[in-house]
Order: sequence, then C-alpha cells, then structure tokens
Amino acid sequence: MSTPANPAPAQLLHQALSVLTRMAPAAVELGETFAAAGHELSLVGGPVRDAFLGRASADLDFATSASPDETQRILARWGDAHWDIGKEFGTIGARRFGGATGADTVVEVTTYRTDEYDAASRKPVVAFGDSLDGDLSRRDFTVNAMAVRLPDLTFVDPYGGLSDLAAKVLRTPIAPERSFDDDPLRMLRAARFAAQLGFAVEPATRAAIVDMAPRLDIVSAERVQAELSKLLCAPSPRAGLEVLTDTGMADHVLPELPALRLEIDEHHRHKDVYEHSLIVLDQAIAQETGPDGAVPAPDLVLRLAALLHDIGKPPTRRFEPGGGVSFHHHEVVGAKMVAKRLRALKFEKQVVKDVARLVELHLRFHGYGEGAWTDSAVRRYVTDAGPLLERLHRLTRADCTTRNRRKARRLADAYTDLEERIARLREQEEIDSIRPDLDGTQIMAILGIPPGRDVGAAYQHLLALRMEHGPLGEERATAELTAWWAARQG
Repeated sequence: MSTPANPAPAQLLHQALSVLTRMAPAAVELGETFAAAGHELSLVGGPVRDAFLGRASADLDFATSASPDETQRILARWGDAHWDIGKEFGTIGARRFGGATGADTVVEVTTYRTDEYDAASRKPVVAFGDSLDGDLSRRDFTVNAMAVRLPDLTFVDPYGGLSDLAAKVLRTPIAPERSFDDDPLRMLRAARFAAQLGFAVEPATRAAIVDMAPRLDIVSAERVQAELSKLLCAPSPRAGLEVLTDTGMADHVLPELPALRLEIDEHHRHKDVYEHSLIVLDQAIAQETGPDGAVPAPDLVLRLAALLHDIGKPPTRRFEPGGGVSFHHHEVVGAKMVAKRLRALKFEKQVVKDVARLVELHLRFHGYGEGAWTDSAVRRYVTDAGPLLERLHRLTRADCTTRNRRKARRLADAYTDLEERIARLREQEEIDSIRPDLDGTQIMAILGIPPGRDVGAAYQHLLALRMEHGPLGEERATAELTAWWAARQG
C-alpha cells in the first residue's frame, strides 16, 4: 500500500490501525503472556514504522522489562522453537509454527537497554535499562522510536516520530552528537533509510554527521558492509549514496566513491565520472528482472559493479598532447581496486570475485560496433564472462550515458546484434560450456603420454583451436593434435 507524498499523521494512524489489526492476534497474545508474568512488552522499531507506512512486517521486534533469562523462559513456553544467539545484547528469538494453513510467527524480544561505544572499541557496550521511553531514546531515529504497548495496543511516541514520518525526515530522538557518539553506525543508517524510505536527513542531524563522520573509523568492517549492502539493495540507492558522499561518510567507508568526483577542466574533456557512475547504477537497476528472470532484483553484484566500474579512472587519468584525456587500462586497475576494497569490507569471496570480474570486462564490448567481431571473438566474450554473462549484458548497456541519441541508438543496436550472434552460436555450438573436441584421457591415449604439463598444454592448444574455428570433430582434432605434438617434439 503506497502513501501520499505528504500524508497527515491522522492518515498514517488509520493505515497503522489496519496493519496492526492484522498483526494483533499474535502480538496481543504474547503481550498477555508477558503481562501474566509481571513484565511489560511493546512492539517497537521497524514493524511499528512499517505499520504506519501501510506495510506488515513478517518478523516482529519487541522490547520488554523482563531480563534476558526471564524472556527466554517465557518464549520457551510460548513458541515451538527459540534461540539465544543475541542474549549477550539482551535479545531472545522464538518461532511459532503456523501449521498447514498459516505462516510462522517469528519474534525477537529485547530487554530495555542503552548502549554506547567506548572511544577505542569497535563493539557497543550493552547496559540494560528500566523503561520503555529510555529504550526508545537509544533508537537511531524518531521514526524508529515509536512503540505500541501490549496487550492493550497503546501507541507510544515520546520523540515525535509520527510527525517526522509524515514529513519524511530523519531526526535523532536525542541530540544527534550524543546519539552518533554512542553508536556511529547510526550515521550510516541515515544513508540507508534515505535509500530505503526516500526520507531526507534534517539539517541538525546532517550537520552532526558531517562533523562526526570520522567516528565511523571505529565501527567494524562487517557492520559497515551490512549497512552498505542494505543501502545498495534498497529501492533508491542513489539517494543513500549521495548522503554518504555529501556528508563525508564515504571518505571513511568507501573512499573510492568520492574520488570519482574528478575535477572537470574548463573544456569539459571528460565526463563527471561520479555522476556517470550513479546514472549507470540507476540504468543497471532498471534492467534487473523479476524473480524468474535472468538477473532477479535486487542484485547486489550487478549494483556494486555498476557503481564501481570506473573507480580505476582517477589513478589512470592522463592529459594527452592536443587536449585529450585518457584512462588507459582503467578497467584492469579498477578490478584490482574493487577486489581490495570489497575484501576490506568483508564481502563474501564470491561477491568480490564476481564484481571484480565484471569491472575487468566492462569495456570488452567497446569497438564491436566499429568492426564486426569474428565468431572466435564472440566465443571468447561468452567464455570469459562465464556465469556473469547476463550481468555483463546489463552492465554494458547501462554504461551508455551519452546524451547523443544517435550514438546511444548505435551502441544499443550494436549490442543487440552481439546478443543475437551469441544466441545463434548457442544453438549451434553450446558456447556456454566450450571444451576442446578431445578430453584429457583421449589426449593421453592418442599421444601415449602420462598425466602432466604436456597434457595441459595439449588441452589448451585444442581449446584455442575450438575457440577460433568452432567444433572440429574428433577426427580433425586428432590430426591437429598429432601435428602439434610432432612440431613440439621436433
């Protein structure tokens, strides 16, 4: 359910009532269970915010006056399964199975708390609190500092979150300097929520972020990476990335992004690489598919590659005689830079590998329109891309940001032609899994040699022939192999 551009608080309350009514049975029952044990329980955070936006949350977050041990005992009786992996931070989780006709109910219940960072620590120091208002004060933004007391469904909004939700602004419940000093990651969440919700950061909060951005240096790479991933997979990553860059946060978590803001010379001999990269990201997102398509949205690998495909340009920029500007081999340099940065941010190994490979390959298509590629070149393009081919298709198309419509159409038509040639070769040759016409066992039998480097060299020779000429057939491949071996022995 969508909301108006500037909904009034009364409209939001009406939306929330509808959503909470659907969520109420499980939440109210759990509230009654805690109340019977002498404890407070409130629905808090994202589920409450989303209810006001007309969206129901699959997972429910609660705050309670009960201690973690007491919460665990209650949830063990209430749910069909429970876990205490977050017990150190006061959080206990539980699941009640919905049966054959209903969805499971998953809850997380956290003891009222306050937490803050030690100046030299990368982890928050947790201290349990004794009131709901105090717990809400430690939330990142007022729109996440609203609660619904259970079981009576009393709305609690001590920091004006509903008004800020209606105005679509992000504001901290307490002084932003204190909030961000307690947990610097909240600054990154401002950028993430700008991307997820389309909200603006209010001036005082934004000013505090600018002043305190260096505080992000104490946050662990894993927590930074989690926020960046959520931001990039949001509906509008560009809005969040602009907050990151404009406030100086990116200098501490993704410095290659602001580095793309190359100084544009008076003759405008090259594009604004930063703006170009954001446009490419937008255009790549527009080419993602539904869940059954080739690149289901949101695709983190494609989005990272689109954003970072030109990060090799700043270190490779050269002003040439005659007024030109070059970025020779920026795709190779960029691939290495991407791999280094993503590893530092603790991204999964496969994500690092795939993004770096896409960056390395993103210029491969250039020049196709000027001269027809041989079938061999097309085969190599497909083989080099491997399982990333569909993403490479989309990255390459997205990388065209020229305002010259004729040039844009020419590039699009050329890439369509390449895709059609790939499709034709697929039908003829199964080019997605190109192999030599003879395997290693056959090579050893024909040449009478044991396993070793010679077998590998023979395999690569036959693979090169397969790339160049297409399928050879076993008879011709055998002749080519024996001729190659004889020349090698001579």
